[in-house]
Amino acid sequence: MTFSSSSRWLLASLALAGVCVSAQAQDAVIRKNLAARLPQLQNIEAIRKTPMAGLFEVQVGNDLYYTDAKGNYLLQGELIDTAQQRNLTEERVAKITAVDFSALPLADAFTIVRGNGQRKIAVFEDPNCGYCKRFEKDLAKVDNVTVYLFLYPILGPDSADKSRNLWCAKDKAAAWMDWMVRDKAAPTGTCDVAALGRNVDFGRKYKITGTPTVIFSDGSRVPGALNTQQIEQRLAQASNPSANSKE
Repeated sequence: MTFSSSSRWLLASLALAGVCVSAQAQDAVIRKNLAARLPQLQNIEAIRKTPMAGLFEVQVGNDLYYTDAKGNYLLQGELIDTAQQRNLTEERVAKITAVDFSALPLADAFTIVRGNGQRKIAVFEDPNCGYCKRFEKDLAKVDNVTVYLFLYPILGPDSADKSRNLWCAKDKAAAWMDWMVRDKAAPTGTCDVAALGRNVDFGRKYKITGTPTVIFSDGSRVPGALNTQQIEQRLAQASNPSANSKE
């Protein structure tokens, strides 16, 4: 039996539709079973197949889990492609948490420029964050960089007070370094601090839950205090994203 080109197109379309319906049905089964059995998985954002047969990725916020086709079993950990020596979980988390650098509200940050300032990073920090103070000492050793500093007061009421004083300082960058590196508090200040509220709103939208959080020019972000060598490595990667990108 032979088929015309239009018939073959119709058969292919029907087959594709069947695959889509099947995928949607499977997605629904996984969502239903996991949500019913594990209340913390009520808000699943996405489900996708992994390269491993029968294993599905379940995204909840910035967290990844793995399950079978019926949601009967759940794993949390790293999925490694041994043949290609790739950490697939790490790559997916990097993609999920990426922030378009051009989308950052830079008007709500102040800048610290070192050297020629050609390399760029954005940092969300709370002035009461001890890890941030350690990070700032290491970041100060990095040259030829522009730092967009977003005050991110999330650790308590005193964080908001300190952030206000820093934001209202005549020289924000100098006041910031005085406090974070030299423990010299900024004088009490008053000014329009609406930017601080917008920073918190932005952080909530993009699930920035801790400080420091560093965002590089390629959109990748790293939570936690990087040391000087790690900062340099990430800056080099961000300057040549095509060399590090993988599907």
